[in-house]
Amino acid sequence: MVMPTIDIELNILALNRERFEAEGIHLVISNYELVAACRDKRKTAETYSKLKIEQPTIYSKNNLQFPCFCKPYDGSGSIGALALYTPDMLSQELLEDEKNMFMELISNEYSEYTVDAYYDRSSKLCCLVPRERIEVREGEVSKGATRKNYVYKYLRCRLERLEGARGCITVQVFANPEDESIKALEINPRFGGGFPLTHAAGANYPDWLIREYFLNECIDFYDGWESNMLMLRYDAKVIVHEN
Repeated sequence: MVMPTIDIELNILALNRERFEAEGIHLVISNYELVAACRDKRKTAETYSKLKIEQPTIYSKNNLQFPCFCKPYDGSGSIGALALYTPDMLSQELLEDEKNMFMELISNEYSEYTVDAYYDRSSKLCCLVPRERIEVREGEVSKGATRKNYVYKYLRCRLERLEGARGCITVQVFANPEDESIKALEINPRFGGGFPLTHAAGANYPDWLIREYFLNECIDFYDGWESNMLMLRYDAKVIVHEN
């Protein structure tokens, strides 16, 4: 079994899934059409619209509004993403870069969430675990907590079916605890770096993959994971003496 974890390998793996299957290898990846839509954030917006999930307004380069947020449409790990608060922060280089897209800047009133979803081989949702990203470093969560709150309720029905989805899908949204509004940003058809928190909370996706693909078991919907579980990551100092 192969499970992708890095964005840049997704397209080519999705295109070659049947070749892996022919060799008796389960490549747990979504259909190429969905993967391609997820890798291009402009098409991701279209996917969210079909699911009736709210998202930030995307601006035309000829009609930008400030403040706004600039990022590459195929970016990963927050590389190349930046907030533009005033027009003088917009350089000609940013504007002319064909990969850059501009959208509504989400205010600090919103909290960032990554949602780990598990889809079976028929693209049916079997589990959904929102993780609040309390602290992020270099695009990866260093402090997070599981939340079974309004974010869960909002996405539970809307993500019931995601055509072509398979295995672990991570959905990134911003959520406002005051009015419980949602602004969805990305869909990543792979395991995310913060999945160990979801696993610790009781949503055992690796076990389900083994049961589904090797033992031919059906995975029922599961919502018994632990809410408000906190994960803290940190660097440790290691001293090594020459002798």
